[in-house]
Parts: sequence; structure tokens; C-alpha cells
Amino acid sequence: MDLSALYYGIQLLAGLIIFVTVWGWLPLDNWWVRGVEFPRIQIMVLGFSAWLGLLLFWAQWSLWQWLLFIALTTSVAFQIRMILPYTRLWKKEVQSANNSSEAKVNQLKIMVSNVLTPNKNKQKLVDLVNQKQPDILITLETDGEWQQEMSVIESDYPYTVKVPLDNLYGMHLYSKLELIDPEVKYLMIDDIPSIHTQLRLPSGRVIWLYCLHPMPPSPTEADKSTTRDAELLMVGQHIKKNKQTAILAGDLNDVAWSKTTRRFQRISGLLDPRIGRHFINTFHVKYPFLRWALDHIFHSACFTVVDIERLPSIGSDHFPVLTTLQYQPEETAKQEENAPTPEAEDIRETENKIKAGKEEGRKVSKEHAEEAK
Repeated sequence: MDLSALYYGIQLLAGLIIFVTVWGWLPLDNWWVRGVEFPRIQIMVLGFSAWLGLLLFWAQWSLWQWLLFIALTTSVAFQIRMILPYTRLWKKEVQSANNSSEAKVNQLKIMVSNVLTPNKNKQKLVDLVNQKQPDILITLETDGEWQQEMSVIESDYPYTVKVPLDNLYGMHLYSKLELIDPEVKYLMIDDIPSIHTQLRLPSGRVIWLYCLHPMPPSPTEADKSTTRDAELLMVGQHIKKNKQTAILAGDLNDVAWSKTTRRFQRISGLLDPRIGRHFINTFHVKYPFLRWALDHIFHSACFTVVDIERLPSIGSDHFPVLTTLQYQPEETAKQEENAPTPEAEDIRETENKIKAGKEEGRKVSKEHAEEAK
């Protein structure tokens, strides 16, 4: 093996990791900037490999290699800092649930499944729902054909909200628990819905449930992340302003460690049950090395965690996720200490982002209307 060629390749990889890390710090919403927030695990793994590779040749280092090593170390440390909260090495943001039989009465099982509209394996989801028996089922990318196939579960789920669409943004909500005044809203773009409803828990306590699936920044979808970011921040702002007890769930087309999702948590005060536990990487099913968490659930401090489970594939490009929460209001004060709090910059940037999102949403809505003609 030509060691000089190997050393050169390691240096190139180190330079790429440094470039991608710095690139992600640019204050732009373009997909080709925000996209580097997704593969932080992969960037960290490659960066650490390059870091070890450089050490093998430390005797050959010149000033340039020393500077490269320092910059790479800083980049890898940054990526680790972003990822570390979603491991058991971090303090749990949400406590584990009390196992008493009395407390179990207030458990709530929520399944989120992005089904992939052209997926023909519809029976797999039906079978999974029958097996797991969630209290709440949120399906995304469901069209009229999916709605018809899923009708067989409705005897167990008397409360439904149905938004069948063939644009990859259809959404259905199936509930065993009473839904109160559910609404379908189009917050940013005229053909991308979200579901907002109140939900009565077994204890009789009424909470809010928000189901979201905003458009992702990508070369085939939205040029920018502006509408996605604004939709999430708008709902978070609404939850905080109205002091709601709430759960927000769905395919957010964003990762938990992005600057927008972290700002959403600070603005809303909602907690992430994955922090201090483990990754729940749901996308892409077919590419194990290229997976990250796109399907999320956030909740108020009065809930604790029973379990978070990534479920088997149903033939979609996303794995379904089942999260079991427990309503324990006596834990609220303790857990609120773990809730992230907003700074003045968060409040200012949220207002700016919502304003920009509405403007971008009008533009995208017009483009979609013209394409539909």
C-alpha cells in the first residue's frame, strides 16, 4: 500500500469534515446549507476516523498538519456535542414513568408512521396497529387509497381526522380517546396540512395534540427550510403563549439537534424524551449508515416516559415509532427544571422566522397552484 497516498486521502477527508462543519454554521436557510445538519452522526464517525488516521502519521506533521489536526479536533468535538445529549451519557430530560398500577391508568401510546404514499404494503401497518394497539395513530403521506385500506381499524378508533392528499402530505389521525374540536390548518402552505385538537386522557384531563408534517429543505422539495422552521416555531410559540399542556408529534423533516428544533424547544418549553436515552433514527429504512431521526414527539413537563420503540419496517422509507407516555402531574415542577428556556435572541428570531415563513409560504403556495393547473 502506498502510505503517502493514504496519508493524502486522510488529509482530504479531514479537510472535508472541517469544511462541512463550518458550512453548517452559515446563517442561511438554503437546503444546501441546512442539509448538513442531518448527518451529524455520520460526519462524527468519518471525522473521528480521519482524526485517528492523522495520529498514525504524527511524526510527519508540519505546521500545516498541526493546524489541520487542531481544526479537525474542534470540528469533531462540535459534532459530538450536538449528538451526545441523545445518548445515555447525558442527563435525562424526561424521567422514567412510575410503574404503579394507579399511574398506569394515565398511560398514552402514540404511534407515528410516515407510510410513503406509493407503498403497497398497507396490510403491514394494519397488522402492526392491531398488534401494538396504540391509543393514538398518526399517519403521514396517506392518500385516499390508504384511507380506504385503513378503514378496517376504525371500529377500534372511533375518533378520526382525515386529510387524504396525493401530494405526499396527506395526514390521518386515529384515536381511541375523545378528540375535542379537532381542526385541520394550513399554517404556511395551502396544500400542506397540520392537525390541531384537544384530547381527553383516561383521567379526564384535557390536553392539546399537534400533528405536523412540514415540507423539508431539499433539491426536490423546498429550496429553503424557511416554511418548515416557521411552522414548527409558530406552533411552539402558540403553546407557550397559551400555557397549554401539549404533545407535538409527526415527521418534522428535521433532526432533533438542528438549530430550529432546539429553538422550538426553548420557545415552547416542551421536552424531548430521547435526551439522555438513545437515538430513534427513522429514515432511511434502506440505508443503515445514512439514517437520522425525522419522526419526533415532544411533550409538556407533566408527562414521563414509559418506552420509546422504533417498530419494524412496513415497506416505507420511514420506520414507525411508538412512544408511551404517562401523565404524572406531580412530576411537573421537577421536570420543568430541565425544560430549555428562551433567550431574547430566540424570541426575536422566532418572530422574524414566522414572518419570513409566511412570505415564503405564499410564494410556494402560488407555485403549487400553478403546477396543479
